[in-house]
Amino acid sequence: MILLAVLLLALVLVPLTGGRLVLLAEIELARVWAIAVALGLQIFIISVIPDRFEGVHVPLHLLSYAFAAVFVWANRRIPGMVVIALGALCNLVAISANGGVMPATTAALRAAGLTTKAGEFANSTAVKDAKLQFLGDVFAIPDSWPIIDNVFSIGDILIAVGILWLILGVCGSRLIPDRFSGLERHQAR
Repeated sequence: MILLAVLLLALVLVPLTGGRLVLLAEIELARVWAIAVALGLQIFIISVIPDRFEGVHVPLHLLSYAFAAVFVWANRRIPGMVVIALGALCNLVAISANGGVMPATTAALRAAGLTTKAGEFANSTAVKDAKLQFLGDVFAIPDSWPIIDNVFSIGDILIAVGILWLILGVCGSRLIPDRFSGLERHQAR
């Protein structure tokens, strides 16, 4: 939900900062199928079968990152995509080091009002003796905030920054200087 909020923020900021949303249609994305599979796998394990088919959640969770990596690599020349990739890599490292689950601090989970039912797969939860905890979900948006209450990581922050950079840069927002937009058409303005 946090990344969806960032996406919506970027879309609102574009016209307010001199950009044009119509320029998003000009992005030529490669291997879109890979990100669709990655998101589909995450939705499947978190929302469709969170408490069934023990033993498939972790491999499918890690596999979703492999598909996402295919998409990001294929689109690495798009402004902000390298930052998104760095954030995803931080998350993948933390998840891999902790048996396929993003380690969250109990304080962050409590602040966000999140609980995990016993026997249910959680992509982010408190992990006993977590490895690389600093890369885990250590930040929280309190449960008093409507809709976007959640925990998040340094990797998620990098992904959010990358999404903002991508959308604002591609759309020609004044917030992203031309030299950082990565797009040649801005040079002619």
